[in-house]
Amino acid sequence: MDIGKNLKELRLRQDLTLEELASRSELTKGFLSQVERNLTSPSISTLEDILEALGTSLSEFFKPEKEEQLVFGASDYFVDERDDYTIEWIVPNAQKNEMEPILLTLRPGCRSELMESHGGEEFGYVLKGSLYLVIDEKKYKLRPRETFYINGKKSHYLLNTGSADAKILWITTPPMF
Repeated sequence: MDIGKNLKELRLRQDLTLEELASRSELTKGFLSQVERNLTSPSISTLEDILEALGTSLSEFFKPEKEEQLVFGASDYFVDERDDYTIEWIVPNAQKNEMEPILLTLRPGCRSELMESHGGEEFGYVLKGSLYLVIDEKKYKLRPRETFYINGKKSHYLLNTGSADAKILWITTPPMF
């Protein structure tokens, strides 16, 4: 384990400067910098002080991390097939993440669920077919290889007025689907 690197990552995740951590742990900024660069090693007692200042403990710090799944294939997808559309959740349990990607297939003449107003953002990429993004009853035409990027302030939905399925990669933050 690279103690210095892990301490630095933990500090940065908490958006702390070396100076702030030094103040909290009652150590010097220079000493902490040397620890993070592995130029010196803290005693167990000092490491405990640093970790306490970072809101964790020795046992949590040294606990092996579960390896996260980073790559997902079709066998990982969860598919919800409805009359009007099919949603493929392409990242399992994405609701625990900051963003949620799905593949949405809209049948001809059908529309997506209404996305109610929210504080996040959305991105869509049309893979196949053409459709409309409808916001406040204003329609924005989307064709293959076109994208949309919107904030969630206004309720909206996608509408397929064509004669073939439309397929969209749709990503929301925070997770909404």
